[in-house]
Amino acid sequence: MTTPNARRLLVADRPGAYPTIGEALAAAPDHAVIAVAEGRYREVLELSGLHVTLAAESGAQVIVDGSGSEHPVLRVTGGSLTLRGIELHAGEAAGLSAENAELVVRDCSITGGRGPAVRIEGTAAFELTGCSLKAVEQGVLIEGSPGSLADTVVEEVTGDGIVIGMGAAPVLRGCTVSGCGLRGVYVYQYSRPVLENCAVSRTGSDGIAVAQHSAPVLRKCTVRDSRGVGIAFAAGCGGTIEECRVDNTAEPGIRLAEGANPAVVEARGPAGSGAPDELLAELDTMVGLPRVKAEVRSLVDELQVNEWRRNAGLPVGGASHHLIFAGAPGTGKTTVARLYGRLLRALGVLPHGQFREVSRRDLVGQYIGHTAEKTATIFEEARGGVLFIDEAYTLSRAGSAGGDFGQEAIDTLVKLMEDHRDEVAVIAAGYTKEMAGFLAANPGLASRFGKTIEFENYTPGELLDIIGRMAAGQDYALDGAAEPVLAEHFARISGDENFGNARDARRLFEGVRKSQSQRLRLLGRVPTREELRSLSIADVEAAVAR
Repeated sequence: MTTPNARRLLVADRPGAYPTIGEALAAAPDHAVIAVAEGRYREVLELSGLHVTLAAESGAQVIVDGSGSEHPVLRVTGGSLTLRGIELHAGEAAGLSAENAELVVRDCSITGGRGPAVRIEGTAAFELTGCSLKAVEQGVLIEGSPGSLADTVVEEVTGDGIVIGMGAAPVLRGCTVSGCGLRGVYVYQYSRPVLENCAVSRTGSDGIAVAQHSAPVLRKCTVRDSRGVGIAFAAGCGGTIEECRVDNTAEPGIRLAEGANPAVVEARGPAGSGAPDELLAELDTMVGLPRVKAEVRSLVDELQVNEWRRNAGLPVGGASHHLIFAGAPGTGKTTVARLYGRLLRALGVLPHGQFREVSRRDLVGQYIGHTAEKTATIFEEARGGVLFIDEAYTLSRAGSAGGDFGQEAIDTLVKLMEDHRDEVAVIAAGYTKEMAGFLAANPGLASRFGKTIEFENYTPGELLDIIGRMAAGQDYALDGAAEPVLAEHFARISGDENFGNARDARRLFEGVRKSQSQRLRLLGRVPTREELRSLSIADVEAAVAR
């Protein structure tokens, strides 16, 4: 949502900066970028018709604390907001409320509050990625809005985890919903969302409930440990239940009321994991990563042979499933980790293959003993699947921002990884150099990991291929004349120390789409179907220039 030469404002306790976020917003012109220094800001914020980016400074912990207020911590009406790396502490209302506003929220957390952590209403698109929503009355409430919710964790919710209504059709991928007092996901009022590879667990009522003529697509989702049924469809509801699995729920696991007519595609393996060869073929479709693919194949070969030896009554040596994924951001570490968990499930090595992604803030507590408790709880939730620790090096003493609670998390993990070595796969990920320091943080840590897999940066050609796949996947036609512009752009930015690989490609693609939207709105007429599909070289050049 930023534009070339966007004005940058700073919020900090230093000369020349704004002392509060509210004052910076009051002074911000359209498309400003507001960087916020580390600290706790006790204020509630309201934006109306403004286009702005609000982001924590690199490495800073920024808390916007509205815990004593009866209003949402952050309310957005119209305009657009990009929110990055911010923690919201809510009070007597929602944490984040958006109405008819374009919303992008990345790597943020919301805790506490009455009502939903995030409420999104209207027709404007939204994107929530890599967020944590915890200890709230509801996780996410989506009414009417299109958009995406990816790799987000909703937990410790007194009511419903995710509610989708008013005909909304968002896409939810790789989300985890656990510890809900009521339903994990509730779809109603003619809504048509897509849920892919989502995990729902420990709900007080049904895991996923569908009502009021809704027609969701549930693909490769898991529901377990629910007091209600795993998946419930009311009369008049349709859609698809494809390769989903329910475990340890009320009977029947999947309940279709009379008059409900979703298409049900049975899972070929538990949790829709697929056969090993099918999953390896899926790995092969990823762009680049030749060394990574070879390493994963060698791991699968060893596990398969061990299983054959075991079935033949031959001795099998102990093997650790714990791995180090080393490399820069955006190189596919999370995607491969998810696939690795599914491979372990398909091979019968792990019972579930679910995926739990955490970072330092999920493991580290605020006082002595709290960290060990948090770490043990998360480890227990991951048993039977994969525990993926992103930027794991921040747990080591050298990587922490004060105190030694990160070291307490490492020490706890070392013991748990050994005690439950056959019940979970721990994958610790981060920059190559920093991960060496992480492994040195505990004398027994390095021995717990069986292998380090190095993820190399994508080449400009591979990034061009990724852009092409993104375009094709959303039914866009990219002008071939734009390819040299894209290749030159990727070659130029690939040497930057903050190079984001596929993340940069994804951001650029979204920028190209926005450029196309701006161009088409100026036509003065409704565009043709081909015009709606076409991404021109001018669209690409405008996005690159931002």
